[in-house]
Amino acid sequence: MTGVQGRDHPERGSGTILAAGLATVVIMALALVLLMAQSAVMASRAAAAADLAALAGADALRGLTSGDPCTVAADVAVQHNAALLSCTEGTGQTLEVRTVLNVRTLLGAASGHARAGPPP
Repeated sequence: MTGVQGRDHPERGSGTILAAGLATVVIMALALVLLMAQSAVMASRAAAAADLAALAGADALRGLTSGDPCTVAADVAVQHNAALLSCTEGTGQTLEVRTVLNVRTLLGAASGHARAGPPP
């Protein structure tokens, strides 16, 4: 009896290669999703640091708290693990700030931008 058992099939082991390839694709997709989630969290933290720095600086600008508005904004940014990139006093007691987080991801540093004060 010279059946199928005695011969090597050219497709033998192809399921293993297919499973390994599929596992690699799934792992790469998971890594990409985690990287994007980390970037979203960092962007949210940078925006929050900018918002809080702008609000604190605007309070100092209006005289509600003491200190130079940009110095107060820089101090608040540092407390939220960010650095103040720019601080601009606008018309009508407004303050505009830009921050960057001190923590970097694989996609770079996250930055935030905020403006505080009465509407223009």
